[in-house]
Amino acid sequence: MRRLLVLSLLFASPLFAQDSQSAARAAAGCGPDNVQFDVRVDKSQHPSPQPESGKALVYVFEEERWDGDKTKIGAVTTRVGLDGAWVGANHGQSYFTVAVDPGDHRICSAWQSSLKRWSKLASAASFTAESGKILYYRVIVDERTTHQPSIRLEPVDPAEALLIIGNSGLSSSKPKKS
Repeated sequence: MRRLLVLSLLFASPLFAQDSQSAARAAAGCGPDNVQFDVRVDKSQHPSPQPESGKALVYVFEEERWDGDKTKIGAVTTRVGLDGAWVGANHGQSYFTVAVDPGDHRICSAWQSSLKRWSKLASAASFTAESGKILYYRVIVDERTTHQPSIRLEPVDPAEALLIIGNSGLSSSKPKKS
């Protein structure tokens, strides 16, 4: 009986680790690991919407950092989660907005990749939204060879956000069909 218990724990532990990692990511604001996004970026549009009545508005920008002397092929897609559900994605120098109810929230961004090494990279933050207010966050994707690849989510000053909007494309995303 003891041997059966030990064997079942050994085989179940990777599943348990995966479930606890998924639970931790959801608690941090991320959505389910199996959701991937198709993203389109329109570089000709730079709208600056305002919050709808009774809501706050959150802008999420993506910025990629890489070695300028290295050839870069393609851009990174980052998913953005809010309170445990994915709300959209960015691809390269882009941004999107999401309306939120007033109150406490958790926002998460994760590198979208089929490679486990990259898809584990994520960052999260907590914020309090107020009706009629606008919040700005930047997802920094660091791909430089002098650093470990990373993703970092940080608040952005409203004045700087206006400059970023003018230099970024508008992102629209939808979940990929399985």
